[in-house]
Amino acid sequence: MSVSATEGEALAEGIELRFTLPRTGFDLEVDLRLPARGITVLHGPSGSGKTSVLRCVAGLERPHNGYVRIGDQIWQDDRRGHFLPTWRRALGYVFQEASLFEHLDVRANLHFGLRRDSDSRARQSLAEAIELLGIGHLLGRAPHALSGGERQRIAIARALAARPRVLLLDEPLSAIDHSRRQEILPWLERMRDELEMPMIHVTHSADEVARLATYLVVLEAGRVKASGAVAGVLSSLDLPVVVGEDAAALLEGELLERDVAWHLARVGFAGGSLWVADGGLPLGRRVRLRVLARDVSITTQEPGYTSIQNHVRGVVESMAGDVHPSQVLVRLRCGDSVLLARVTRRAMASLELGPGRPVWAQVKSVALVQ
Repeated sequence: MSVSATEGEALAEGIELRFTLPRTGFDLEVDLRLPARGITVLHGPSGSGKTSVLRCVAGLERPHNGYVRIGDQIWQDDRRGHFLPTWRRALGYVFQEASLFEHLDVRANLHFGLRRDSDSRARQSLAEAIELLGIGHLLGRAPHALSGGERQRIAIARALAARPRVLLLDEPLSAIDHSRRQEILPWLERMRDELEMPMIHVTHSADEVARLATYLVVLEAGRVKASGAVAGVLSSLDLPVVVGEDAAALLEGELLERDVAWHLARVGFAGGSLWVADGGLPLGRRVRLRVLARDVSITTQEPGYTSIQNHVRGVVESMAGDVHPSQVLVRLRCGDSVLLARVTRRAMASLELGPGRPVWAQVKSVALVQ
C-alpha cells in the first residue's frame, strides 16, 4: 500500500485539477495543484462547492473545460476529448454515511469488493488497511453492533482495499457524535502520516482542519479563496477561515520535556516553546498545537508575576479588523512561526502596536490536537 518517494517525485506525482461546473447561484471554478501525499482539506461553509469538487474528481460530475490528473494518470482532458468514467478511475470514496451490507458481517463486507479482484496484492492491501485502522477485532461483528466511528473505519478500509490512487472523504465524520468523532480522528491522523497516497477530505469543521490537514483549500461560493500549507493559510488575516471564535494559529512542534510534579509537558516549536497539559505522549513525539487568537494577549514588556506561564517573544507583522469593530486581529512573527492575537482597538492604540513593534505574546491556553 505504501511506496517510498523522494520529495521531487512526490511533486511530480501530485494532483492537478482545473475545471468549471455550473451550480445553482454560482459557477464552481477550480485551478489547483495538490500534494501527492497527506490530507488536503477542502474547507468552507455549506454550499461552497466542496463536495462538487470531489464528485468532479470521481467522474460523478462532468465539469466544463476539465482537466483532472492524479499522478501520471490523466482522468479528464477536455482539450483532447478524454474522459475516464468513474468505474475506470482508481479511487476510493467514503461518504457521510457508511453504506454497509447489514446482512453481512464486517469480514464479508470487506471482502465483498474483492470478488472481482482477488489477487494477492488486493488481499494484502486489505490486510494492511485492517491493521492500519485497528479493526481486526471487529471482523466477526454485524454492522448493527458497530458504533458510528467503527462503521466509518470499516468503510475506509474497504475503500483502501481497492488500492486507490486517491482517497476521497466527503465529510465522513459529520454524521457521528462528538465522542465518536474523537475516537476516529486518531486513525485518520495515522493514515495521513503512514499512507503515501493523497487524500482529499471535505469538512466545515475547524477542529478537523487543525488536526488533519497538511494542505488547506478554502472555498467560498465556488471560488478558491486560498490554498497552501495549513499553518500558513490559517494564520493569514484576510481569509474567511480565520474569522470569529475559530481564529487560531497552528504550530508544529516536538515534546521536549516533562514536568512530572506539575503534570505538564513542554513543546518546542520554531520560535519558542509552550507548556501544555501532559497527556502521556512520549518525549520526541511530533505534535500539533492549536492556539486560539482569543487566548493570546500582548505586552510590550517581558511578563512577570502573572498566572499566565507561556510567554513567547515576537514582532507585530500585520493587523486586520475583526468581526466586531472594537477588536483587531494581530499577526505576530515568533521566529519561524506565527501566532494570532485578538485585542481591542483601544489596547492597540495604548500599546502603540504596529508592524515591526517587538512584543511578548502571553498564551493563556493551548490545545494539543495531535
